Amino acid sequence: MSAEEKGLAEKPPAAPETPVAETAVAAPPPPAPPKEPLTKKLFGYVRIFFSADPTWTDYLLLLIGTISALAAGVPFPLMGIVFGQLVDDMNGATCAAEQHDANPFRYEHDINDKVLIIVYIAIAAFCLIYIYVLSWSLISQRLAARLRNKYVSALLRQPPAFFDTRAAGGEVSTRLHGDMAALQAGTSEKVGVLLASISFFITAYVVAFIKQAKLAGILVSMIPAYLAMGLVGGAFFQKYMIKAAGAIASASSIASEALKNVMVVQAFGAAPRLEAKFADHMATARDAGIKRGMSAAVQAGLLYFIAYAGNALAFWEGSRMVADAMAGKGSETIGQIYTVIFILVDACVVLGNISPLLPLLGGAQAAFDRLMKDIEEPSPIDGTSDQGVVLPFETRGEIRFENVSFSYPSRPDQLVLKNVDLTFPAGKHTAIVGLSGSGKSTVAAMISRLQDPNSGRITMDGYDLKELNVRSLRSFISLVQQEPSLLDRSILENIALGLINSPKPEHQRLKDILHSHELADLAKKGKDSIDPAIVSSFGPLVQEIINLIQHAATEADAASFIERLEKGYGTYAGPSGSMVSGGQRQRVALARALIRDPKILLLDEATSALDSASERRIQEAVDRAAKSRTVISIAHRLSTIRNADKIVVMEAGKVIEEGSYDELMAKEDGAFAKMANLQTLGTAHKAEAGSSVSGESIESSSSASGTSVEKPSAPEVAVTPAPAPAAVEAAAAAPSGDEIAGIDTNRPLSSVVRSLGRFLRPSLGWLVIAIFAAVIVGGTFSGSGVIFGFTISSLNPCSGSMEKVLYYGKFFGGFLFMLACIEFFANFAAWSCFALIAEKLLYAMRVLSFRSLMEQGVQWHQSEGRSPSSLLTIITKDSASVGAFSGSTIGTVFSICVNFIAAIILSHIFAWKIAIVCLSIVPILLGTGLMQLRMLARYEERHAEAFNKATSVAVEAVQTIKTVAALSLEHEVLGSYQRLLKNNRDEMVKAAAFTNIWLALANSVSFLVYAFAYWWGSQRIMHGEYSQRDFFIVLVAMLVSAQLWGQMFSLAPEFSRARLAISRILGVIGLGSNDHVHDNSSPSASNNTDPEATGESSASRLSPPKKSGVQITFSDVSFAYPSRPDHPVLDSVSFTIQPGQFVGLVGPSGAGKSTIMNLVQRLYSPTSGSITIDGIDISSSQSSNTFRDAIALVPQEPALFDGSVKFNVGLGARPGTEATDAEIEEACRLASIHDVIASLPEGYETECGASASRLSGGQRQRLAIARALVRKPRLLLLDESTSALDAASEAALQEGLEKVARDTTVLAITHRLHTVQKADVIFVVEGGKIVDRGTHSELMARRESYRVNAMQQMLQ
Repeated sequence: MSAEEKGLAEKPPAAPETPVAETAVAAPPPPAPPKEPLTKKLFGYVRIFFSADPTWTDYLLLLIGTISALAAGVPFPLMGIVFGQLVDDMNGATCAAEQHDANPFRYEHDINDKVLIIVYIAIAAFCLIYIYVLSWSLISQRLAARLRNKYVSALLRQPPAFFDTRAAGGEVSTRLHGDMAALQAGTSEKVGVLLASISFFITAYVVAFIKQAKLAGILVSMIPAYLAMGLVGGAFFQKYMIKAAGAIASASSIASEALKNVMVVQAFGAAPRLEAKFADHMATARDAGIKRGMSAAVQAGLLYFIAYAGNALAFWEGSRMVADAMAGKGSETIGQIYTVIFILVDACVVLGNISPLLPLLGGAQAAFDRLMKDIEEPSPIDGTSDQGVVLPFETRGEIRFENVSFSYPSRPDQLVLKNVDLTFPAGKHTAIVGLSGSGKSTVAAMISRLQDPNSGRITMDGYDLKELNVRSLRSFISLVQQEPSLLDRSILENIALGLINSPKPEHQRLKDILHSHELADLAKKGKDSIDPAIVSSFGPLVQEIINLIQHAATEADAASFIERLEKGYGTYAGPSGSMVSGGQRQRVALARALIRDPKILLLDEATSALDSASERRIQEAVDRAAKSRTVISIAHRLSTIRNADKIVVMEAGKVIEEGSYDELMAKEDGAFAKMANLQTLGTAHKAEAGSSVSGESIESSSSASGTSVEKPSAPEVAVTPAPAPAAVEAAAAAPSGDEIAGIDTNRPLSSVVRSLGRFLRPSLGWLVIAIFAAVIVGGTFSGSGVIFGFTISSLNPCSGSMEKVLYYGKFFGGFLFMLACIEFFANFAAWSCFALIAEKLLYAMRVLSFRSLMEQGVQWHQSEGRSPSSLLTIITKDSASVGAFSGSTIGTVFSICVNFIAAIILSHIFAWKIAIVCLSIVPILLGTGLMQLRMLARYEERHAEAFNKATSVAVEAVQTIKTVAALSLEHEVLGSYQRLLKNNRDEMVKAAAFTNIWLALANSVSFLVYAFAYWWGSQRIMHGEYSQRDFFIVLVAMLVSAQLWGQMFSLAPEFSRARLAISRILGVIGLGSNDHVHDNSSPSASNNTDPEATGESSASRLSPPKKSGVQITFSDVSFAYPSRPDHPVLDSVSFTIQPGQFVGLVGPSGAGKSTIMNLVQRLYSPTSGSITIDGIDISSSQSSNTFRDAIALVPQEPALFDGSVKFNVGLGARPGTEATDAEIEEACRLASIHDVIASLPEGYETECGASASRLSGGQRQRLAIARALVRKPRLLLLDESTSALDAASEAALQEGLEKVARDTTVLAITHRLHTVQKADVIFVVEGGKIVDRGTHSELMARRESYRVNAMQQMLQ
């Protein structure tokens, strides 16, 4: 066998995330595709290289790569001719040496000439291998870069509705990591290897037919057998691969949402339930992976069976030909037979080497098909297109709805809007009110064309919106959404994004600056980013942008809080704006909307998270703005729309009332008047307030209250789940690249092996079988060498009679056929057992890393620069890297190592003098391989960071697609994505050029070893020390080992990536409390143990809940976020809440209210002081987390998951128990959402979509409340829990909460004072302190800031 691999080179640096292969490919299960015709299958793969707009450089690289790869397959078959002549020479030398009557050294000159020819062929092979490996490596990298851009731009082109039916963030991460990795693995130099192998195969047959047509003709029968095996096996492989990929994508999506909403997961102890769902998908992937491994195992076994069976046939027929020649019936020499058999044996081994490549090529095509499905998906609303009418700047902005009906694609039978006719007059303020789910936000989405109506039409100044250019339309509209998203950049850059698509002529010259990195550089100056001296150094255009930003921030009432932040406008907003509080996020989003001075301002509950003082100031700004533009606002707080020119009341998708505020209030039985009555604070309170404050004094005191309410003594900080804006600074100091802070990635190999041993223990039986089979596979290579040497020797005419030659032909032919059968079973056993072990190992690693991440505290997740997207890569990218180096790859490597040892022992037994010299070449082979490995590892580490950052940009864009689309940021996001990857490209070329020298050397040194071995062996034969039999046993055994060793180093990148990935995964698992996984397809049995409650007996945890509420005591509690220890958020806070009390927390945005709530749940620990619940100190690190079982949280932004309504509500059940259908229904009735769910076609089994995107804001909030109530908590925490609800829903909910609150302590943060007017006690929080406490009436009497807030919310 032998130099077949003429340099079947593999794997130089592809882009960093190139986990070869099978397991890497994660994608959602596509619908069962129609059967493809064979031609389409064959040419579908070729299509990959001509996709995504290749340039002339790509065509040239394809041409050079293809020609050089095909040429690289030619040298060795030509060498076969030289080998054949050398066999004749050596046979002659052996006979001469044995007969002692001739001079064996007369053959020396001929032998040396032929050895020189081999050296020249080796040099040619090195050059050709280097050229094709480099070419294909570059082709692969350039193709991946083009497809990345195409894929990301295709996603950005789609409307938000496109993502309703997809698991958005997790899927994008999986595509850009897993699928791109699979694509690169299957389009890199492995294509060159395939072409060189095919060229080798064809050349081998051509040479064989020239040398000995009859024998070659017999061996042609192997080709159809190979083809049938490849096609049938490939089809099964592909089928299971697609199934596994779909399951992995679904699991990644769950992980993505859980990491994003880790605070809610921990508050509810929901990790075990989410883990059960995650593990369920991963179990499906594991089972499909095992079946895929079995189909690959059958392929591998058949491949070797056919090769060795063909050899057996050839030896038998060859012996008959030599016998005929001895009888004078022909002129065949043993050299000719040797040439044919040797190169055809080699051709078969080469085909054997193709077998591990075929899954990679299949994987690449499957990944490509998935990517292209999204890339080629037509977009009904393309925000990046230049088509359509561009509106003139003078557009007035009157919008009309004419008989518009609409339903969401995920629920086509349910109309959200029904024959709506509406006019929004230009230059007027129109408000839309109505029950939650009545279609208000849908109207807003349609105006900015995030959705298109099913029927009817919407016009702007007479133009149908569908006729207008989408970017042009959106340039006139600024939308502030109900749950606004900021991008993961500084506040300065976030506000400036509003200018990107501005239609104003004076803003056009600013666009180049906005698309550059100058604002990012300026933001790095922190507090000084708006310092006139520093700004002026950036030029007049930047100065102009900064002026616009400051003006917009002032208009949106954001300037005061931004300037108080430690880094001012340079403060990072964090992923989706999570580093600032809800109210702060709304104000920054409003500033972003106002900066372009839009013709139409569209406010969808834009002030729901603000206190009344902030809301009042913004309302005044909106009223001022409304004089010169069209304003459309959606509101639940009716006090905010008193000055609207027109109010539209909606119910169940229809307009039921229209008119001014006074007109609608005059209709006493009207829907609007009823809603208004529900929102008044009660006549007694009004009288009280009225007697103490006049209308004018409200106006004057609002500014006074502004000072007291809005200027906390400590600098304002983020008080959401976030670690404060400064936490982002940690990102700068955090380890970069593939390293994630706090996770040990530099484990020594011994530690990694020990840790893996624990995971492999359950599969020990399979491991023994796999190793035994791999030992046999490794041994058969050397075994075939022994048979080969004996056969060549026995076919030597001078060594025996014709009968002897015929006998040995049959005898050794039979041996080879026996070897073929052994190879089949051994390969099947080794590949399938290793696949089984690998899939079980991967399943355990994925589930345990998910469990471990969920067990870490919120503080851990939000410190040291960790982000959901970087932690998600451990589950998507790292497990893909491990998967790529498991299964068949491990089996192959093990067999190669066994063969290497067997070959050395065997060679020394037969001819130690030849063996020891051949062995001296091994360090050269090892050296080239190790150098390649080292170069690759360095390359990988250096470039991983850019790929992770770029992927994070794409994932974030998809998660905030509504914001990206509304602001027309598609080109800007794509530009950021491309910039992050651009610097890598030039370095990739350099790295590929250098690393591939070692790869080419590793794959061509074997030719030089051949030359050296022939020269040295011939010398020993001529000296009579050994026969040609001994020489050929050593040659085949040692040189097959040498070449297989080269092939093993071609797996170097996979090994390098897998080692880093395993270290990272084991580092994460090591953080967890246990590593026990039930190895069955229904993992929930093992996963319902509550990681939050380890150490607590199940009896105590599952004991029935006490009926009364809890007592909470804060004693002198101070708190600062770990990243900003010098900036206290709470300052010596003390209070006691009695069991069963309803307590309200009120105060301005950013005062510390959410921080108090986080401390009650022990999501953070106080810096000083103590917190006790029912007398137990929960602030000490030793305390258990089981107290959370009695607490339920309704967060400000309802974090729901991709699953059914029933699943989402059931997540609220106490750990270790499952909510019954009756309990879920009861909770939904209390939360006033049961009727909405019952009206859905699938009721409680209705899927909510990724992040519950298929539900309205109000529906999401009520579902979050139901999730909290199903727990029957003793402590209910409400954080702005009714901000997205209309008055009627809120009143119904209030009623439900009152029923529950009888046995429950309730702690509620609210800006709507009527929500807490029935509170037993209200705490007023300002500047991190509790500045006052009392009942509603007490505070109305004595606290001006409270009274002004209340007055501003009164309607009558």
